[in-house]
Formats: sequence, C-alpha cells, structure tokens
Amino acid sequence: HDARTAGIDRLTAVVLSENLPMLEVFRDSGFEPVLRARPGEVELEMPADLAGGARARYEARREAAAVEAVRHVLRPRSVAVIGATARDGSVGAAVLGNLLAAGFTGPVIPVNRRGGTVAGLAAYRRIDDVPDPIDLAVIAIPAAGVLEVAAACARHGVRAIVVLSDGFAEAGPSGRRRQQELVALCRRSGMRLVGPNCLGVIVTDPDVRLDASFAPRLPRPGRVAFLSQSGALGIAVVDALDERGLGLSAFVSVGDKADLSSNDFLAYWDADPRTDVVLLYLESFGNPRRFARLARKVARRTPIVAVKGGRSAAGARAAGSHTGALLAGSGAVVDALFAEAGVIATDTLGELFDIAAFLAVQPAPRGRRVGVVTNGGGLGILCADACEVRGLDVVALDAEVAERLRPHVSAKAALDNPVDLLAEATPEHFRRAVDALAGSGAVDAVIAIYVPPMVSDPRAVAAAIHEAAGRAPVPVAAVMTMADAPVDALGGVPVYRFPEEAAHALAHAARRGEWLARDEDDIAAPPDADDLAAASVLAGALRRGPGWLEPPEVAALLDAYGIRRPAQHEVTSVTAAARAARDLGGPVALKASAPGLVHRTDAGAVAVGLSGPHAVTAEARAMDARLRSRGIQRTGFVVQAMASGPVELLVGVVADPVFGPVVACAAGGTSAELLHDTSVRLAPVFRRAAGEMVRSLQLFPLLDGFRGAPRCDVGAVEDVIVRLATLADAHPEIAEAECNPVLAGPDGAVAVDVRVRVRVPPSVLPEPALSPTGAPPMSDATG
Repeated sequence: HDARTAGIDRLTAVVLSENLPMLEVFRDSGFEPVLRARPGEVELEMPADLAGGARARYEARREAAAVEAVRHVLRPRSVAVIGATARDGSVGAAVLGNLLAAGFTGPVIPVNRRGGTVAGLAAYRRIDDVPDPIDLAVIAIPAAGVLEVAAACARHGVRAIVVLSDGFAEAGPSGRRRQQELVALCRRSGMRLVGPNCLGVIVTDPDVRLDASFAPRLPRPGRVAFLSQSGALGIAVVDALDERGLGLSAFVSVGDKADLSSNDFLAYWDADPRTDVVLLYLESFGNPRRFARLARKVARRTPIVAVKGGRSAAGARAAGSHTGALLAGSGAVVDALFAEAGVIATDTLGELFDIAAFLAVQPAPRGRRVGVVTNGGGLGILCADACEVRGLDVVALDAEVAERLRPHVSAKAALDNPVDLLAEATPEHFRRAVDALAGSGAVDAVIAIYVPPMVSDPRAVAAAIHEAAGRAPVPVAAVMTMADAPVDALGGVPVYRFPEEAAHALAHAARRGEWLARDEDDIAAPPDADDLAAASVLAGALRRGPGWLEPPEVAALLDAYGIRRPAQHEVTSVTAAARAARDLGGPVALKASAPGLVHRTDAGAVAVGLSGPHAVTAEARAMDARLRSRGIQRTGFVVQAMASGPVELLVGVVADPVFGPVVACAAGGTSAELLHDTSVRLAPVFRRAAGEMVRSLQLFPLLDGFRGAPRCDVGAVEDVIVRLATLADAHPEIAEAECNPVLAGPDGAVAVDVRVRVRVPPSVLPEPALSPTGAPPMSDATG
C-alpha cells in the first residue's frame, strides 16, 4: 500500500541462488514475481499491486495512454507550423499550404523568425509568443535548431510534435546523439514525438481535415489507415491506393520512430470507428513482443496487412548451435511474428494493395473453396491454376448447381468450375451465375472474370456483378481485364486487372479466415515446471560467467521443466565411465565433455551402441586420443542409456536481441543445417502453435506413419517444444538452448543431446503505465 501511495508500481528482491526456502516464500506470496538469474543470485521483480489481473490492468493502462497520445496527433484542436514560410519549394510552405488547402477545422498558427503575415495568417516569431494552447506542433526547420524549438514547445505545453527535419539517427553518430537528446527532452516533459525525418500525418475525417505533411496531394477519404516508416514510399502508396479506388482514413509517416511507433497507432486505430483496415510498411521493430500482443488483439477486429523491408533476422548472433545457424540471416523470425499475431504479411507492395482492396470491402472467407465465373475460358484456367498454387480449392460443381445455372446462360456454356459463360455472355448471365454459385453452399468465395468483347457493355456487367455480390452469402471479387475498368459501378466489390492478383488476395484472406476461426491458446506454463529450481541452476552457472552449462546443470534444468531425457551418469575418468555403463545396463552412448566443445560429433566425441564396460573403456581411451590430437582437453564423460526412436528432430531456441526467444523445430541430427526443414515461432509457444510447427515440417509424414510405419507420438514432440519455449521465455539469461536430436517414436519423445548457453541478459526496466504525475508514458523507442 505504501509503495502504491508513493507512486511505486514495481518491487525488486534479490535472493542468494542457494536460498530456495526464501525463493519459495516469494513464489507463494501472491506477487506473481518475474525471475531473473544473476551470477550467484536470483532477482525477483513484482508488481506492487497484489490484486488479481495486475498485468492485464497494466497493459490496459498502457494502451489507453497510447491512444490518448495519438489523439493529440491525429485529432488536434490546434496546429502550429514552426518554420512556416511563403517561400516556394520549402517544406514549411508546403505544410502550411496543405493544412489550409485541406481545411483543417481548428486554428492554424504559423511560427517563423520574421513574424509578419504568412499565407494570410498572422505569424509569431516564437512559440512562446503564441497566447493560445497548442495541441500539435509541426517542426520544419534544420536539425540543428530542433532541440531549442522542441524545448520551447515543451514549456508552452504543446502535447505532441511532428519533426519533419532530417539529420537525426539516419545521419550517423552526431545525428543519433541529437535524437537521443530530443527523446530525453520529450520524456521529461511528457510531450510526444512523431519522427524525426518523416513526411508528416494526414487525417481525412471531415470533422478534422488534417494534412500536416508535405505530401504532394491529399488522398481521397476512405476506411484504410496506413503507417509507413518511409516517407517517399508513403507518397507512392497513397497514389497507388487512389488509382485502385481506395481511400484513407489516416496516413502517418513515422520516419526514425524515436517515440510514437506502430504499436501506439495500432492501439488508436483499434478503437477508431473510421478505420476498417490497417496497412503497415516497417523496416525495424523496437519491441516486437509488444507488437505481437497488440496486433493479435487488434487483428481480431481489424485486418492488419504489412510489408517489412530488410527481411533478415535482426541483430548479429554469435551462435554456436545448429539452431542459431538455421535462424541467422533469414526472414523466418519476422514471418513467425506476423503469422502468430494474425498480421497478413506480403512480399511486395502490389500484394499489399491487392489484399487491402479485398479486405476493405469484403469479409474473410470461411474456407478455401472457390467458384470461378468467366466469359473467357483461358482466363478461367489461369485463375484456377493460380488458386491451386496458393492453396485454394477450385471445387468441382455437383449436378444440382449446374441444373440451376443452365436455364440462365448460353446453351453452349461450360458449367464446370470454372464456369465459362463464353464471349456472348450478357450482364444477366453474369448476375445469374454469380447468384447460383455464391448461394450453392459449394464454395466459400467467388471470382467473376470479365474480358470485354465487342458486343457487351462493361459497365452493365460490373453493375450485374455488384448486384449479385450485394446479396451473396460469401465474398465476391471481380477481375476486369481492361485499362479503364468501371470501378465505381462495382461498388463494394474488389476489382483486379488479372486473375492471379485476385487469387493471391483471396488466398491471403482465406488464411485470415482460418486464423480468426481457430481457438485462442491456453496461456499457461506446464503445471509441473519448477521455475525456482531452474532459476537456481542458472544463477549458480552464471557465478562462473557466461558460457555453456555443464552436463549435470543441463540435466537439472531439463528435469525442472519436465523435458524427458535418457538416464545418464556424468563422470570424470575412463574407469568411472565403465562403472556407469555397468550400472545403466544395456547399450549406452559415450560423450566427452570439454570447454567450448559444442558439436561433439564433428570432434569425434560421441560413440553410440556400446555394450558393456569393456567396450566403453576401449572407446573412452580412443576418444581421449582423438581429442588430444585436436588440441582438446577433455574434462569428463557423459554415459547415457541408448534411446530409440525412428525420427530425429531438432528443438531449439535462440535469444534474439530484438525479438526475444525464437523457437525452432526442424529436421534433426547432424544434417539439420543441410536439410533446412524448419518451422519458427516466437516464445512463448503453446500447444496449438507447437502442433502447427510440427505439422508444417516436410518430415511430418515420417512422424505420421509414412508407408505403414508406426505413428510417432506427435503430442510428445509438441510437449518438448512447449516446455523448452516456456523455459526460455521465463529465463532471459538463456542465450540459446538446443535439443538435438529429439528422438520421436510411438512411445514418446526424448531429448538425447542437449546444450544450453547462458549470459547475463541486458537489463530492461519496464516502462510505467502512467507516471506519478499522471502524464502519459513514453512508448517503446521503436516498435
């Protein structure tokens, strides 16, 4: 109570790693502590609020603060333009002109050094001279003067600033220092920042009519919000959307994303009744785990479509495991983030527009069955091919559907799927065919394709398709293969130039429908996981410094999280290895341990199928000789009971500096990197996602009884994934962990060879949901 009264919302305790009783006291206190292993000690961080749902309330306050901050940017009551001028070709003149041309509904206040009059408005020499409150200030002056002007804005009580100036983080070390000073100033004052180095913001709502940008023209009003990290790309996208008949509710260029980010704008657009689709162009993530949580929530109601530039894994990885090699330099991590969060990821801007055109006016289909109607047989075939390639099913139509169609089309029409109405098809033929297909129950979506022959009126055909789509119980898309398609006559039907574009957009929409239909996972850790025991092991290991865990520590860590492993003994001598083999009985594997030895097989430090103490003794001596010849000094042996299972997999995790723990499931053994059969998710991974990972692998048929082989226990493999992901998510001191191979068979899955590397993780302090003064918090630096 005293902590909350004083404005303290987090408490921290430090306990020696061996003091398990005290750790248990904190675990049972009801604080729900977050554990971090440090060298020789465990740090516990807890919310001061003991009431249930503390974390959910924290996130809710954080989102509310973000929405309020963005409101001052996108719905300001007044706007000042600092650097406003009448000089042609200047950014300040373009911004002021755009604000006036758009008809901003509040006061527009020019500020420049000379004062006087600009564009017919009285100008002030300094922001301090303005007598009225200002919600938003747009700064369009050289970078060297921005800090001084921003400080003046803070003194005046300006709620948010948009810094158009370049010369910040993108300009090298001096620019980065300037940006850090700007952000620090904003944080101290509670003033929010868009940019720097951005194009500005636009809102088409007739109640606002804000064009605080230097974009060349105002986009048409619509129900699509677009956020871009690139200003130039933003201009191109606005033009392309306009050409496709799509309008914007808002456009935001975030530039260097020093403060307000995609996370904050997503939270705002989630509650915006004028936005039906959100488009994102991102080049970087600052807090991708928060992005994933927020996007998953928003995407349930509002489709999010994203193009990400620079699709390589963020940050360099000094990885010694197969897992690190599989993930390094790939776009798999970004794809995993988007897929799990329900974000529709596209590779090109063309796809971004195509999908936006569909989802802005049509719901996601409930399945993958597609009906195609065309007056050009070749185009219908191309469309069917494109659908099949993208995982859609152009289903065969039953006789009943054909019979309903027959009286309303040409006698020569082909009533299979695609339905070919032939060149003489009339608007009525199109209307009847779309009606029959959409209402048949045999398809989940319809694509109507029109090629203009000499004898028909494209506008009449478009109107007929629009009429049928208006009463269709499934989504409808149109393809009109002509330069000047009558888009206005199609109304709420998305229109494409070529069949492949429609098929691709529909495939993405179908995946969204599947994502919406699936159940939410149970967000719960394995009930038998002993988090305190794991933290104690890791803290004890960190006392030595960063590096790979010793075999006994690895075994204890696996046991703490219930990851099944073969029985084993850790010994230091050849004689003890022979005794361990006798105690275990049956065939054993012998593995040497040495500092820095990660890939044992490559070093000749693994032998399997050894029967009896004599075989173990002989192999141990030979192994010692091999290692000495390579300059490796053995420190011990692991003698392990042989495990069986027909399928080898890899389950691993790497701590990405930006994305957090990244979990991989792949074909295992020594060929893991060669086969590159990998599925990736971000931790935590729960049962449904783990099942999707396993089933997406090319080797899944081997697990599922390929050619009469016994089926493996896939649930046991999923369990290993869930437990390892939960372990890594709970303990950020784990830099990488890998179970390779995991042997899967009918009787379960066992992690045969496991390695874990630890380091003291970067210290990250949680941002408060609200400051003690009630000012909104700063959001993630980028995100």
